[in-house]
Amino acid sequence: MEWALDTVRLRLFLSFWCVWLGLVVLHPESFGQSANGDMTNEKALILAEKFGIDVGEVDEEVQKILGLTKAEGVVVYAVIGGSPAELAGIKVKAVIKEIDKHEIKTLIDLGNALEQSLPTKNFTVATYEPADPDNQGVTGGLNFHFVRILQD
Repeated sequence: MEWALDTVRLRLFLSFWCVWLGLVVLHPESFGQSANGDMTNEKALILAEKFGIDVGEVDEEVQKILGLTKAEGVVVYAVIGGSPAELAGIKVKAVIKEIDKHEIKTLIDLGNALEQSLPTKNFTVATYEPADPDNQGVTGGLNFHFVRILQD
């Protein structure tokens, strides 16, 4: 009888850990990790700053302010003067949609794309810039920015 109870306890213990491990593997972002295991939101923000932008994920408030159809993507809050982002023409309020054909929906996506693209010194960034309500006749649209990182 005691042996059967120990077997049940062992099975419950192993089942719990298998379920937990499965969640970590299937949904690592819920546990502060990315799917590839090394990109984090913090690292993505550091890479964005290296590129020359201060960014954040589009939430419902940003969606309403910019008139976006979805609360998805990464919005530019500031552009650092003299940076590759400024030289490429990236603007404040732009939503980064793509970097070198890598779709950007989250900070993790941005970090992974920048990690691959920054070392190449030449890449493209596609942004959506919403319409400016103060400038009639100018509508929002998708823009492509060609980034050339200057070397010494």
